[in-house]
Amino acid sequence: MSGHGTPIPMTSRKAASLKGTADVPGDKSISHRSLILGALAVGETRISGLLEGEDVLDTAKAMRAFGAEITDHGDGEWSVHGVGVGGFAEPDQVIDCGNSGTGVRLIMGAMATSPITATFTGDASLNGRPMGRVTDPLALFGAQSFGRSEGRLPMTIVGAVDPIPVRYVVPVPSAQVKSAVLFAGLNAPGETVVIEKEATRDHTERMFAGFGADISVEETDEGRVITLQGQPELAPQQIVVPRDPSSAAFPVCAALLVEGSDVLVPNIGLNPTRAGLFTTLREMGADLSYENMREEGGEPVADLRAKFSPNLKGIEVPPARAASMIDEYPVLSVVASFAEGDTVMRGVKELRVKESDRIDAMAQGLRAAGVAVEEGEDWWIVSGLGHGNVPGGVTVESRLDHRIAMSFLVMGMATERPMTVDDAGPVATSFPIFEPLMAQLGAQIVRGNR
Repeated sequence: MSGHGTPIPMTSRKAASLKGTADVPGDKSISHRSLILGALAVGETRISGLLEGEDVLDTAKAMRAFGAEITDHGDGEWSVHGVGVGGFAEPDQVIDCGNSGTGVRLIMGAMATSPITATFTGDASLNGRPMGRVTDPLALFGAQSFGRSEGRLPMTIVGAVDPIPVRYVVPVPSAQVKSAVLFAGLNAPGETVVIEKEATRDHTERMFAGFGADISVEETDEGRVITLQGQPELAPQQIVVPRDPSSAAFPVCAALLVEGSDVLVPNIGLNPTRAGLFTTLREMGADLSYENMREEGGEPVADLRAKFSPNLKGIEVPPARAASMIDEYPVLSVVASFAEGDTVMRGVKELRVKESDRIDAMAQGLRAAGVAVEEGEDWWIVSGLGHGNVPGGVTVESRLDHRIAMSFLVMGMATERPMTVDDAGPVATSFPIFEPLMAQLGAQIVRGNR
């Protein structure tokens, strides 16, 4: 599947049951950061289990363009010979980040405090997303940005010749913004301080420490205060990437909705800043259990077992949990459609500026499929119809958004009539094996319209 070519419509039909083991790809967030930090270390970093979706492969290409030597050894095994903090070379060509908001924002941060210039672009979806939330704090270091109206790509970043450290309060909960500032702080002298009023996924802080950066985190009345000492020499690492909880969400949620299902999803990262969906599903009454809980590479990991759950109940999801499951709200709204009662989701305005306006995209599709949805700027409510009562039978727009496409394909596995997605091509950006993996479990997904 490709998110950059001819549209690939797909139709999902009611499945008899889903059974087996779902080996989902490596964690996307950790895969991006492994490549970038490997490129900023001195020596060879070895990575196992790298997600080989288009988003991460675009980041690998970008690191090569900045001078790192990157080798794909096959079967998810990669090596990165880094150039050191401040060692990025100026790219000869425009950096194409495809569909990846994470990739482009982290890379902008990583190069913004080096005296080089780089131009970034992406696909139609990425080029419509706001970059000001990253370029504004990068300007505090001394970097300049020149893009299209409203801070959109294509955009040229002129790195700071004499960067200065900053103290920055993140205005909205965003791991991408926080991480971009921290990456910029690596090559700024002195202390860079980032303050989060609400905690977001902390892979960047964990991995900085793992590579040898002097970084500390303190919980204060002001918020979560992250302090980074600039200009370290990062040491290369051996990284084993855990499986992606955001990808695991799709076979897990499908198993909860399809009668007779029993699916095991092994080796899933359960970092507390990422696992909010699984907590929420269990509160709704999902038969979801953790097996073989352990720690790998500083990250909590477990095997997830999901079984058909016909008596799901709508709940109010705590707004404070939003940052730990922001990418999973689309598929949660599908599960909510099959629950009894209302599922209320608040504090989720970040969904408006993802690959698409995910609140609007899901609300429109769910309504077309027969589910009532109310929405506001930073909230939405899905009124569930209960198991076996969701009509379906429509074609919905993916809006070049991989998670919208996969969410509606999951929905079609349990609706009375099939669900068609107009273009499932973008799924390749994060979950390139989604189609065969779900088929192996017993899903009925075909290419083409109903």
